[in-house]
Amino acid sequence: MVMEAQRIRQLPPYLFARIEAQIAKAKEEGVDVISLGIGDPDRPTPDHIIQELVKEAHNPANHQYPSSVGMLSFRQAVADYYQRRFQVSLDPKTQVVSLLGSKEGIAHMAWCYLDPGDIALVPDPGYPVYGIGTLLAGGTPYIMPLKAENNFLPDLKAIPEEVARKAKLMWLNYPNNPTGAIATLEFFEEVVAFAKKYDIIVCHDAAYQEISFDGYRPPSFLEVPGAMEVGVEFGSCSKTYNMTGWRIGWAVGRADVINALGRLKSNIDSGVFQAIQYAAITALTGPQDCVEAMSKVYQERRDIAVEGLNAIGWKLEKPKSTIYVWAPVPKGFTSMSFAEHVFEKTGVVITPGNGYGEHGEGFFRIALTVEKERMLEAFDRIKKNLGPFEF
Repeated sequence: MVMEAQRIRQLPPYLFARIEAQIAKAKEEGVDVISLGIGDPDRPTPDHIIQELVKEAHNPANHQYPSSVGMLSFRQAVADYYQRRFQVSLDPKTQVVSLLGSKEGIAHMAWCYLDPGDIALVPDPGYPVYGIGTLLAGGTPYIMPLKAENNFLPDLKAIPEEVARKAKLMWLNYPNNPTGAIATLEFFEEVVAFAKKYDIIVCHDAAYQEISFDGYRPPSFLEVPGAMEVGVEFGSCSKTYNMTGWRIGWAVGRADVINALGRLKSNIDSGVFQAIQYAAITALTGPQDCVEAMSKVYQERRDIAVEGLNAIGWKLEKPKSTIYVWAPVPKGFTSMSFAEHVFEKTGVVITPGNGYGEHGEGFFRIALTVEKERMLEAFDRIKKNLGPFEF
């Protein structure tokens, strides 16, 4: 029998298979399941974006192979967004590349720079693709723990000198999934200095950059002086415009890094369907009231979640960004046992924190991706059937 390649055999097991099996069984038994587990926007893509797709899908010129790096007009729209939002100047020809969703570019980034045994600095807990992309490229992830006492920012001083000197990539993600943490420009300045000292390429995943609350506006890593010399930033229409299924994003920043990613992509994919690129241009350049409205929706849901948990013993602060609430499990539980306990008692699905890495153990994540009425129902069930807890 032909064995799977080592790169496939070393991939971690799918942690949530057990939970999915429980959900399927509960639904068969007639349980009204409320899932707060999936970070997928539940609202539709704004209509003006859909209409642009429909129009351009009827244009035969868009039915052929697109450019693997993206139409120049799309890359210009991304550059204009950065200038308007962050006062960051980008050359659309050399500093912007289109992606089949930012996940694709994140996964392939390791292929551009990591040879077998090379090190990438990976946050934990974190989006699993940072580490998995590293493994698939033959690289070695070095874990940067994200701890509550550090506001879920990596402690750069704790990285051993010999590791820092061997590392080629550093992954960051702020606003952060799964913790909801935010980063300041001062922290990004520390990152730039660290990257320059050790000749590391910084890869900043900014998927949640436009979802924020209480007047907070997340910065771009590229705003910091010197950031363009050491790194790139990944962005996406997925969360900002409820376009997760459309699969369109971008990477921007240091020209040679963008070039390397574009060269890799030209050899393994054929780019984003041009009608989708035109729709993304409309999203980026059109009215942004839909983004503001969606942030207000998420803020209302955030308040329901945080206030609901605090009412039965938690002492959570309200996150300023993302579509998640990250909370510690009560005493006597692991992340998985608490998720299972909540589901068995209430029919509400939460995500165990260890699904995002070993340092996620002891936490769980709530996604704010169900309507207000269902959120209220979920926390009414939790209040009636769970707690009080000790922490």
